[in-house]
Amino acid sequence: MTIADAITHLSPELWARANRALVRKALAEFSHERLLTPTSLGGDRYSLHSDDGTVEYVFTAARHALDHWAVDESSITRHKDGAAAEPDAIDFHIEFQRSLGLSPEVLPVYLEEISSTLSGSAYKYAKTQVTSGVLAKSSFQDIETGMTEGHPCFVANNGRLGFGVHEYHAYAPEAASPVHLIWAAAHKDVSTFTAGAGLDHDTFMRDELGGAAVEGFAAKLRSLDLDPADYHLFPVHPWQWWNKTTVTFSAEIATRRLVLLGEGEDAYLPQQSIRTFFNTTTPTKHYVKTAISVLNMGFMRGLSAAYMEATPAINDWLHGLIEQDEVLRSVDFSIIRERAAIGYRHLQYERATDRYSPYRKMLAALWRESPVGSLQDGERLATMAALLHVDADGKSFIGALIEESGLTPAEWLRPYLRAYLLPLLHCFYRYDLAYMPHGENTILVIKAGVVQRAIFKDIAEEIVIMSGDAVLPPEVERIRADIPEDMKLLSIFTDVFDCFFRFLGSILVSEGICTEETFWQAVADCAHEYQDSMPSLSEKFTQYDLFADEFQLSCLNRLQLRNNKQMVDLSDPSAALQLIGTLPNPVAPYARR
Repeated sequence: MTIADAITHLSPELWARANRALVRKALAEFSHERLLTPTSLGGDRYSLHSDDGTVEYVFTAARHALDHWAVDESSITRHKDGAAAEPDAIDFHIEFQRSLGLSPEVLPVYLEEISSTLSGSAYKYAKTQVTSGVLAKSSFQDIETGMTEGHPCFVANNGRLGFGVHEYHAYAPEAASPVHLIWAAAHKDVSTFTAGAGLDHDTFMRDELGGAAVEGFAAKLRSLDLDPADYHLFPVHPWQWWNKTTVTFSAEIATRRLVLLGEGEDAYLPQQSIRTFFNTTTPTKHYVKTAISVLNMGFMRGLSAAYMEATPAINDWLHGLIEQDEVLRSVDFSIIRERAAIGYRHLQYERATDRYSPYRKMLAALWRESPVGSLQDGERLATMAALLHVDADGKSFIGALIEESGLTPAEWLRPYLRAYLLPLLHCFYRYDLAYMPHGENTILVIKAGVVQRAIFKDIAEEIVIMSGDAVLPPEVERIRADIPEDMKLLSIFTDVFDCFFRFLGSILVSEGICTEETFWQAVADCAHEYQDSMPSLSEKFTQYDLFADEFQLSCLNRLQLRNNKQMVDLSDPSAALQLIGTLPNPVAPYARR
């Protein structure tokens, strides 16, 4: 790729399109989070003035359930000092800096994330546009690389600060460039490898890499007068190796506590989370998730060596719980386990930093099961995030699935909600267990356009037990968190209703596929059917009322706008929440009191 080729997507036309789309999202999400308060001009027209009053935005928007602003992108006009001007997402955040609470320290970094997000959108627009009808029937990885939107709530959702444009082309999921991981050997004095039941380091590595590769790596160590038995094999993201490991860990390399072995043979594709890789050479092999010190959507995307140690045990524990639960088995619910993990301890940086430091999260990895081997005849995979994809012609991915299925929207929603929502409700009410069940963490198994079952991933870092009484093995104790009683059900209200169903319902309504009443009635029906089937949990259903009239509005962008480098302390997730008033509960009208 030439220097010029790397920036062909940065054209005036594509840049203007990306800015208009991101300003639309900013108007919608910041209004939803009550950071901005548009003034009604009558009907569906609204006006919004900048902090200093010199810039006015006028647009049309439909207001859907959960105070969702479905802003018409083409309707947006901007007037600066009375003169017409094109929407500009960077200008927008400067114009509303005070309203958005962007501190002088956060603002320039956040603007860089906005610029990177715009650049990513322009790149996606420059690709050959695939219709939703085609994408919905495409392969798992074609869907993963073919979506045009990231997290539906976050405005700056593709920051990836640290990637140069050539690295964007190499490692961004939408670029779909095959990646070969770099392999190193880490001395056992400073590295910890843990694995699930029945697995050990040597056998696992031989299965993943093949005997010839393992022998080749061992020969490399012996050629340096090092004993392979003293080392763990360690995968490293190529970006991390070039940009961090060879600098920050240079002493470890020089003293041969860390030894470069070479590039792996298998080709991988980066996933939407950017630090997780799907094996395209052998799709049934494990995903590999690697530390990468890139700032993206509120966090430096490292991996904690300390957290890695308990990861396989936590996954084995949850897998066992699911296997013995009749309700979860009845809907074929499953997880893809994180089966092995490795972390490197840089002892000097550990002495110099606290446990939250990104310097402790620069060298770690885990291996997660692939869902490919679980497929039966006629089944295919899609990330649930794809349900929110809308193509350039305004046609949705979910609409294409419903059309393929031949079912009515209400009929289609029933098996989808049974596969996705029912397990979340059961785990919450039966086990006080909550997931982070956003679209990127959920894989759907589809047959003839119909969802058959759901598979959850990203387990060890993101599940939480919200009970002080639950009996947990010592190695699993880390997932217990003290969550205030009035915040527990936000794991459903916020993560599912507000951060996913709000968008899904709006897409269905905007495209004329079904009414809001049809959508939320289906959600309510799923919940009622589950509750009717579990009379033993009736007290819990009353204590945590899914059909309450309202719930607290928890705002994600407010977290990132306040601190875009560490939004939340994962060990105390409720402490950082930005709760701003309440939202009417869209299933409350369907309660069977």
